[in-house]
Amino acid sequence: MATENKNLSHYDKNTIPNAKDFRFGIVVSEWNGHITGGLYQGAVDTLIDCGALPENIIKWEVPGSFELIYGAKRMMDTQNVDCVITIGCVIKGETMHFEFVCEGVTQGIKDLNVIGDIPVIFCLLTDNNEQQSIERSGGKHGNKGVEAAITAIKMTDLRERSK
Repeated sequence: MATENKNLSHYDKNTIPNAKDFRFGIVVSEWNGHITGGLYQGAVDTLIDCGALPENIIKWEVPGSFELIYGAKRMMDTQNVDCVITIGCVIKGETMHFEFVCEGVTQGIKDLNVIGDIPVIFCLLTDNNEQQSIERSGGKHGNKGVEAAITAIKMTDLRERSK
């Protein structure tokens, strides 16, 4: 669990596999775009910092977080990627919508990982308020997009080593 003053996005590049031979897909929700844009930029910057070539990073946008599942599945099926990162943000409101969307996306991404051969990385902020999302998309708690990129590199490397 994050503490109030801890930045979770620091990594040691020397411990991360080089990403130069990997092709990444990133599916980004347009909903809460001021948050998902920061997550996306953190992911891209990190992939490039770890050796990924800009031309090997494909971005698709979908309307909302629930659509991340379909977008990721279509990307897996059509774009010859080694890994897909899904980026979204759901902020709790006054109705059950938050719980249904979060549960559906979580289960959908899990299902893609179980049935597919390509890692699908879960970068869905599920915060109680907008400030929490801001703090996790480039604010005082770092950027979960950075963490998703590191996870993507490590899981892609695992996939390649286990073939």
